Amino acid sequence: MVSSDLVDLDRLPRHVAIIMDGNGRWAQSKKKPRLFGHKAGADSVRDIVAASREIGIEVLTLYAFSSENWKRPSQEVSGLMSILKRYLEAELPRMQKNDIRLVSIGDRNKLPSQVKVSLEDTIAATSGNSKLILNLALSYGGRDEIVRAVRNLADQCLAGERSVESITDTVISNHLDTAGLPDPDLLIRTGGEARLSNFLLWQLSYAEIVFTDIMWPDFRKDVFMQALREYQSRERRFGRTGEQVQTG
Repeated sequence: MVSSDLVDLDRLPRHVAIIMDGNGRWAQSKKKPRLFGHKAGADSVRDIVAASREIGIEVLTLYAFSSENWKRPSQEVSGLMSILKRYLEAELPRMQKNDIRLVSIGDRNKLPSQVKVSLEDTIAATSGNSKLILNLALSYGGRDEIVRAVRNLADQCLAGERSVESITDTVISNHLDTAGLPDPDLLIRTGGEARLSNFLLWQLSYAEIVFTDIMWPDFRKDVFMQALREYQSRERRFGRTGEQVQTG
C-alpha cells in the first residue's frame, strides 16, 4: 500500500495525464531494439495504473500513440500495435478485478482492425467500472481533435441547429474527445524532453506540468509519488493572485 506520508491523499489531482516518452532511447542505451523499450514500458504502465487506482486518482490519461507516430518505420508501428493488443487482452481481468474503466481518445478508425476490436471489446467489458478511468490516447493529436470539434460545431451552425453566439468554451469542451472528463490537473512528461507534442492542447490550459529526465521504462511508483508531491507543493491560482487564493 502507498502510505499517506508519501502524498497528501486529500489533495490529489483528479486527473493525471502522462506523456510516456523515452522507450526507444532507453532501449538504444542498452544496445537493444526500440521495441524492447516499448515492451518494458508496458510494465511501467501496469505499475502506474495500479498506483493510481490504489491512492484514488479518478482519471489517468496515457499518451500511448500519437497521430504523428504513424510516420515511424512500419516495423516499429506494427510492433507497437501488437504490444497494445496484447496489453489490452492481458489486462482485462486485472481491470475487472480492480474496478477500472477503460476509455480512449483519438481516431480509433485508423487502428488495425484486430487492435480496434480488442480496444472496443475492453471498453465495453469495463464500462460499468468506476474506481479509476484509464484513458488511452491512441492515434491522437490535439490539433486534429480541435479541428474535428470545430467542424462538428460548424455543421450544427450551418444546419440551423446552433447559433454562433451559443458557442462557449464549455460547448467546445463538450465536443472534444474528452467530453465528460475533468481537465487534467497534472501533466507528467518523462524522457527529458520539455514540450507538449500536440497532446491535450485545449485541456491542459491550467494543468501543472512536471518534466523528468527519467525514461518511461524506469518510471515506477516511487517516481510517480515524487511527481505528485511536486504537484502538491505548487499553488494553483487559475489567473488569480496568491493573496486571493489564500483568502479563498
